[in-house]
Amino acid sequence: MRVADLIALLEQRYPPEWAEDWDRVGFVLGEPDAAVTTVLLAVDCDPAVVAEAEAAGAQFVFTHHPLLLRGVSSVAPTTYKGRIVHRMIRGGMALYTAHTNGDVARPGVSDALAATLGLTDVRPLRPDPRVPERGHGRVGRLPAPMTLAAFAAHAAGQLPRSAAGVRAAGDPDARVETVAVSGGAGDAFLGDAARAGVDAYLTADLRHHPAHEHLAGGGPALVDVTHWASERPWLDDVAAFLRAEAGVTTIVSDVDTSPWVLTEPPLSPMLEGNDS
Repeated sequence: MRVADLIALLEQRYPPEWAEDWDRVGFVLGEPDAAVTTVLLAVDCDPAVVAEAEAAGAQFVFTHHPLLLRGVSSVAPTTYKGRIVHRMIRGGMALYTAHTNGDVARPGVSDALAATLGLTDVRPLRPDPRVPERGHGRVGRLPAPMTLAAFAAHAAGQLPRSAAGVRAAGDPDARVETVAVSGGAGDAFLGDAARAGVDAYLTADLRHHPAHEHLAGGGPALVDVTHWASERPWLDDVAAFLRAEAGVTTIVSDVDTSPWVLTEPPLSPMLEGNDS
């Protein structure tokens, strides 16, 4: 399998034209004709992930987040991103990114998040007007109703653990059965979650003022997880696809690239002692 062959497979599943206009997805670096036997998949391309790829002998790195999202005038090894680029080139690695095109795909990032939480009857939260079966976010139903406190604890137990943990906003005793989810930063879909009439909306990176106004306006309860934890489950789906279609060895990185490493106190009283 060549780098170019893997790219062709990935672009059939996650067409670059599905990405948002501001996004930067696709082939970042590497030799198209280079052979690939091992692929490492990660949420971010950072030094720890590159070191993991080196140690594993991976020739191809697939990430969700773009390394070069904004324009740069230099990739000199004196810069943070330049050091990553030079290290990967010296190590003979290729880099490929699927970001918002992976978000809207079906199956995509939010499908994996919904499946991890056990949601059924899943549909897009904000459907693509041209292709309604795909789009941003997902709405689904829990197998059985639970309180908001229990749902937050369930999310903490099912999602990859991250130091910042899980936060919830709303009445802890409120009944939760229908849930909206969106992998990654989900502020933009607060209105969609309210219009969907769900009991709770789980996403990442919720900010104080949008969350406060959403709740004050009668919107559904909120569950806020780390960006990394919300997107990590999708990598398993991409890895399974590459193993089946390309016959390559896949390694899914569990390097937690969330910047937050401590919380005080470590767990909120609502989640203390609940692991599932």
